[in-house]
Amino acid sequence: MNNTTYLSSRPQWLNILHLLRPRQWVKNCFVFLPMFFDGRITDLQSLAGGVVGFASFSLAASSVYCLNDVLDAEQDRAHPVKSARPIAAGILKKQVGVAVALACAVGAFLLCLLLPNWLAVLQAAGIVLLYLAINVLYCFKLKHIAVIDVFIIATGFVLRLLYGGVAGGVSLTHWIVLMTFLLALFLAFAKRRDDVGIYIQTGQAPRENVVRYNLAFMDQSLGIVATMTMMCYILFTVSPDVVSRFGSSYLYLTSVFVLAAIIRYLQLTIVDHLSGSPTKIVFGDRFIQLCIVGWILSFILIIYL
Repeated sequence: MNNTTYLSSRPQWLNILHLLRPRQWVKNCFVFLPMFFDGRITDLQSLAGGVVGFASFSLAASSVYCLNDVLDAEQDRAHPVKSARPIAAGILKKQVGVAVALACAVGAFLLCLLLPNWLAVLQAAGIVLLYLAINVLYCFKLKHIAVIDVFIIATGFVLRLLYGGVAGGVSLTHWIVLMTFLLALFLAFAKRRDDVGIYIQTGQAPRENVVRYNLAFMDQSLGIVATMTMMCYILFTVSPDVVSRFGSSYLYLTSVFVLAAIIRYLQLTIVDHLSGSPTKIVFGDRFIQLCIVGWILSFILIIYL
């Protein structure tokens, strides 16, 4: 049974759910980082705000995914993986994709109303509006401009962080903003490298701007951003204000897990050519999962115990 036959045999609500890409919602866990690093993840009010932020950004991101699938349907049909998306496969009409995109966008704004005060509501709604505006421009034009496209993706993760700060009542430090941007930039370059690999193998560009990239450029960019990410994290852990705020000079020990995860991701990207989906890597690679668990547990031990 091919993908089209399988998709057409499923209930339509499952195809719509597929359109929303719920597996990608794990990226929205970034809204919890401000609370985690501020030691307020156990505060119920802050945690509730984080849950609202997670749900709101999940709908906002799904809205963008739907719009992207509508605009890229013809191009996706030539892609070995994206051709299985419901609109590209012809299972869902483009009108359905547009309707679902609008419904998700409205839902993202409505969820902002659940925040505890009007200032937070207005700030959160403004962040969602900015995210949607940037990504609509991305879908129509900016994704076709090399380098700009990956910076737009990284900016989206910073906006998730800002929403988390507003929802949780936490002031963001420059460290967490820098680390989030650099990590997201690293993952975005790794994803684009996969597109370059497909272009080299098939002669068909998964996206227009792939011709402005090559493997040498991608590998150098990945090395630069990975180094900057690691150095930024180490400087964060030994920063006097951070040591004072957390009351511990042992935060630098958590760098081991960050370094191991980054090097493993580079291995999967450059050696195994598996960087097409960061979400699949997180869900599928046991080594990276252990690094994440080890990092979280070590941070909990240092900050909360």
